Amino acid sequence: MSRAFSVPPITNLQRDSLVPYRLEGYTAANKCQWLPVSFNAETQCGSYYFQLLPGAVTVPHVHPGYEEFYVLEGEAVESDGTVIKAGDFISFPPNSYHFTRSDKGCLVLVFEWRP
Repeated sequence: MSRAFSVPPITNLQRDSLVPYRLEGYTAANKCQWLPVSFNAETQCGSYYFQLLPGAVTVPHVHPGYEEFYVLEGEAVESDGTVIKAGDFISFPPNSYHFTRSDKGCLVLVFEWRP
């Protein structure tokens, strides 16, 4: 017996596809880029690549749900002074306030979700 089913398209995102991040009051001066994977701006849930170029500082912000990210490359410093490096996994609980800066540059894979 055969079953008919459809295979959803596979998303293969290349790092050279990153574009300037323009949400939450960011401008080109913030030196931040991103590439949405499954992020939904309306629900503020999903995943995306986020890159802080050398000298970048994110806008201080609060997320309504969890914000978690895995550091793929580089190094950054969180607003509480925590240094994060490649291989680190960071988790901020709902309503956490923070900002991130990077002197050397940093690439992370971000996951935003709500319980």
